[in-house]
Amino acid sequence: MLPPVMKHALLAVLAAGTLTACAEPKRDYSGWGAYGGGPEHLRYSSLTRITPQNVSALRVAWTYDTGADPRSGLMHSTPLLADGRLFVAGPDASIHAIHPETGARIWRYAPPAPGGDNTYFRGAPRGLMYWRDAAGKGRVYGVNGRLVYAVDAASGALIPDFRIDLRQDLGRDPATQDAELGSPGAVYKDLIILGTRMGESLPTSPGHIRAYDARTGALRWTFHTIPHPGEFGYDTWPKDAWQYSGGANAWSGASLDEARGIVFVSTGSAASDFYGADRVGDNLFANSVIALKAETGVRIWHQQITRHDLWDRDLPAPPSLVTVTRNGHRVDAVLQTTKSGHIWLFNRETGEPLFPVDEVKTAVSDVPGEVAAPAQRVPRLPVPFANQQFTITQRTPAATAFVEKQIKGLDPHAAFVPPSRRRQIIYPGFDGGGEWGGSAFDPETERVYVNANEVPWMVRLIEPPAREDLTSASQFYAVFCASCHGKDRRGTGDFPSLVGVGERMSDLTVLDRITHGGNRMPGFAAAMEAVALDALTRYVRIGEDVRLDRSAARAQPFNMRFRNDGWPQLRDDGGYPGSAPPWGTLTAIDLTSGQHVWRIPFGEYPALAAQGQRSTGSENYGGPVVTAGGLVFIGATVLDRKFRAFDKATGALLWETTLPAAGLGTPAVYDANGRQFVVTPAGGPRNAGENRGASYVAFALPAAP
Repeated sequence: MLPPVMKHALLAVLAAGTLTACAEPKRDYSGWGAYGGGPEHLRYSSLTRITPQNVSALRVAWTYDTGADPRSGLMHSTPLLADGRLFVAGPDASIHAIHPETGARIWRYAPPAPGGDNTYFRGAPRGLMYWRDAAGKGRVYGVNGRLVYAVDAASGALIPDFRIDLRQDLGRDPATQDAELGSPGAVYKDLIILGTRMGESLPTSPGHIRAYDARTGALRWTFHTIPHPGEFGYDTWPKDAWQYSGGANAWSGASLDEARGIVFVSTGSAASDFYGADRVGDNLFANSVIALKAETGVRIWHQQITRHDLWDRDLPAPPSLVTVTRNGHRVDAVLQTTKSGHIWLFNRETGEPLFPVDEVKTAVSDVPGEVAAPAQRVPRLPVPFANQQFTITQRTPAATAFVEKQIKGLDPHAAFVPPSRRRQIIYPGFDGGGEWGGSAFDPETERVYVNANEVPWMVRLIEPPAREDLTSASQFYAVFCASCHGKDRRGTGDFPSLVGVGERMSDLTVLDRITHGGNRMPGFAAAMEAVALDALTRYVRIGEDVRLDRSAARAQPFNMRFRNDGWPQLRDDGGYPGSAPPWGTLTAIDLTSGQHVWRIPFGEYPALAAQGQRSTGSENYGGPVVTAGGLVFIGATVLDRKFRAFDKATGALLWETTLPAAGLGTPAVYDANGRQFVVTPAGGPRNAGENRGASYVAFALPAAP
């Protein structure tokens, strides 16, 4: 193997056309040693034992029940294989080591719940992290809300000298912050490099990228995604924004080029999502792909995908590190999927786009205080994997009429039209297009496989009462909570209902969530005084409304004049999406040409399928895996609970089975003792009232007699 410097020099000579390229040694893709399969996030397996010819013989090899209450949290975690063991996360933030061939438990570690309240967990991350020290001893890193912890990989014993509180070292009072780990980071040498998940409206924490010592948890470096004075990008924000603004966080994880020592992150929107009067400017490094030196956190290059985002266009998945053919030469690249349904390809070392990029003029905002970016960028190729134009449903005449009535007078859908006080259609919706499951890349064919949502949502800005004028708990709820949880507390979009929450959570638990936030919810410790927090807690739990003395209310440094009016999806009279199907798709794209190879509906609505409508597609969360054996494996569909295998060459459905709960995560593919296994989480959807689970299901061909 050539040293990195010599290898880069040789590649430069090859690019100049003076030498003939020799085939590089193939990496081992037979295991699943990290989230996304490996540090490059290819979601690819080189195993070939399961093929289009024999996949119909797949059977359940084992099912592992984590033993956790499914209501304790989400479980969308991808298994990890290391030291001959499979490590999985439970919905209660527990870590389990199981036998990869049999699913038998080896050990289980369950951390205490935050604050000692055993009724409340933060839920599992979307994967775990593994590190081995110089002596060969392994550690597995898990997360319990704001805390990252480590256990001994051999015994499952907690390592007491390691602990990371993600609220610390953000330049803010930790008591008022919330920062959680939703997706695994990258492990490089003796560093673990993490992004964070936090609320999406102000007040919320800044989304800085941080590296920690893998042995002790001590902070080693920080990259400010909201630049501080004197740092690159500082002039793309108001001068004091670094002290109060939030978001711009790499909530989806990180990818690593180990040979070059470069970590790649993709970031989300700056807070607040839809109104940016307090963050006038392009807002680097929100909505950006960023290449950093893994050793130090120093920026190498960046590409901002959306300037001054007003549409919640987070970059939803970590970058994939791929190698593609351009003009007859092999080029190491960075692939980024987006909620809008576009794919970006960048040169891995320079950040230059590999396909032409167009500048698109954008509309001027008519909302007071808002200054939209005058232009946005769109890659000319690859062809988008999600529809770009909303078309009304024709499911039935009644369904069409119902949707037409809803959208009468609405602003028509168009890309990059800023939200206004008139309701608009957003398509693809807030959950994509692409989502956190990302894509799967086949290095043999240079094709990428990506699933997408094709569901319309709506957005409108409203002007709530000024904060200083709020005098009751119900008014606080209307301003701070109703946009997500609904005016009637019954939830909106994929945000949960609060009806009956007092029976499920204690005062302490609800107060903690309102104070500090969690998942996509911001914390409000910096937005309201203790008496208001207490009153809002009781209103949320039991509906008790009290009047408050606000004479000593604190002033805020940010502008909260406008907020989004909920997260409603546009649906027809039967509750189905208001757009023409397919409502979910799976697409194969040739990255050499940028053209689609095939595109199919993905997922079903069981009630419609029973009526013979089987090609509607449906919402889906979680990603695909592609194998050298010729298959694409994917769960992801929310409603039908299916796990499927497709022919990667044609998109033909070759096999499917029904899981005990929806497999909303990326499966893992690995070899154990000469047998190929495919393992998927079966944790179910985000909404607590729907079918939830807490198990993992493994599939394999029948064992030889």
